[in-house]
Formats: sequence, structure tokens, C-alpha cells
Amino acid sequence: LYICGTPIGNLDDITFRAVKTLGNVDLIAAEDTRRTEKLLNHFKIDNKLTSYHEHNEREKAKKLITELKDGYDIALVSDAGMPGISDPGLILIKEAIQAKIEIIPVPGPTALIPALVVSGIQTDKFSFFGFVPRKGKEREQFIEEIINEQKTTIFYESPYRVKKIFEDLSEKIPERKAALIREITKIYEEKIYGTVSEIQDKISSSEIKGEIVVVIEGRTKEEVDKESWTDI
Repeated sequence: LYICGTPIGNLDDITFRAVKTLGNVDLIAAEDTRRTEKLLNHFKIDNKLTSYHEHNEREKAKKLITELKDGYDIALVSDAGMPGISDPGLILIKEAIQAKIEIIPVPGPTALIPALVVSGIQTDKFSFFGFVPRKGKEREQFIEEIINEQKTTIFYESPYRVKKIFEDLSEKIPERKAALIREITKIYEEKIYGTVSEIQDKISSSEIKGEIVVVIEGRTKEEVDKESWTDI
């Protein structure tokens, strides 16, 4: 089982090894076969595709495990980036481990690391939170965890909800350094830097589109000291 990273925007980011792997396997399991077909056509790869997405993941994983046991080589790809990172893949990988099937990573792009390294925020320790929950207690807990996290935090957010998350964070941690990185590797790639409140001001009257990664500084010593004085 090959876990294949694919471009998150710029098709030139695919590795030679990934192209070779996708051309040589017996089957490609794709999150969206139509999107993957466009990628394969670009690199003149003519190979068999099957769907593997969040709605059929458990059922399809069992079928793929059977084919792997029969000697098939299978490549798993998501719409973009590395399968398993905020994309389907974990269930199949777990079942492959249990079935003692060899799992081979074919490294490729993933949005969180490029965003982190261009954020200008500490990179030695960081936490990745995936996508922001849409509502309810899960969302409240998510925000609370970011507020209290001492390491740099990275998360994904929809362009339709990114203004709201910055509004909420501005009420709690307005002075934290942050970066909003949009459309990484694509034509309209953009980086917005500042404190949480400054970025909130910058995007409040703008239309935000595309794939978004947010990087926020961890809880600072000054914040901890300030809270300690407040508690006295």
C-alpha cells in the first residue's frame, strides 16, 4: 500500500517518485476520482481508479485490504496533499497494519508545513488542530485549546468561516502573533501577517476565497504572568 502525496495546487510539486508509483501500481484509490483523473491525464498516466472517501471509507477499506492480500499494489491519494492529514486514509492504514501489509509512504506536499515555515512564528514546537469545528461545544473547546496552547498552533478553516474564527480569537488573544496563508502554491497565493486583531481588521471588509491555513503564536510568558497577577 503506497500512501501518495499529490500537489495541493501547483502540479509541478509532484515528485518523480509519485508519478512513477501512480503509473506502476495495479489500482489507485482516490478521494475524488474525477479530480485525480485530471492529475493522471496531466502526467499521461493511464491507470485504474476506484473511489475511497469519507462516506465509503470503512466499507471500501475492507475491499482494498482483500485486494492487497491477493497481491495487488495499491496507491492511496486524496484530493490534494497527504492522505490521512485532514483527509481520508487513517482507517485503511490501520487495517493494513493489522493485516501485516507493507505500507510505503511516498512523501509529497501538505499545506500545514509550508504555511508554518513562511509564518515567521516559532517552528521548533507546534500543534496541528486540523479543521475548526463548525459549532457547539466542540468549537468552544477548540478555541479554548488554542488560547491555552503554549506551542505554535496551525489549523485549517473554510473561507466562509475564517472571519468568524478571527473575531472570536480577537476577543480572547488579540495581541498574539498570527499569519493567514491562503492558496498555497496556487496563482493567488497570499500571506497576511500581524496580530490576531490586526488580521481580523484586515480581512473584515474583504472577500476571502480559497484554501486557508492559519498559524498562531503559542501562549506567551507575558500572558501567563499577566494571568498570574490577575488571579492574586
